Amino acid sequence: QVQVVESGGGLVQAGGSLRLSCAASGRTFSTYAMGWFRQAPGKEREFVAGISRSGDSTYYADSVKGRFTASRGNAKNTVYLQMNSLKPEDTAVYYCAAGFSPTIRGSDYATWGQGTQVTVSS
Repeated sequence: QVQVVESGGGLVQAGGSLRLSCAASGRTFSTYAMGWFRQAPGKEREFVAGISRSGDSTYYADSVKGRFTASRGNAKNTVYLQMNSLKPEDTAVYYCAAGFSPTIRGSDYATWGQGTQVTVSS
């Protein structure tokens, strides 16, 4: 079973950019669709982006569409989330997850990382 570890979080000013990475272990990475989720303090976890096994298809929450871009490098067993034009409301712990399809439902993902904190100051 694949395991995933996120990195790249940090503190950034509003309007800035960050790129999150999610490194996966195991030789079966390319057989998994990947998702990005986030959870802000006091709020439920929400879907941010999903990417298909091949990387040809991506899906985004309306709140990040046009600002965030998900991509993957199967040769490097890594998935990325490029976040531009960040807003204070993007502040959250960001998680990547591996599953069989890039759905918006967290329950469809079998493996989760430990999360990485993103803080956007105003």
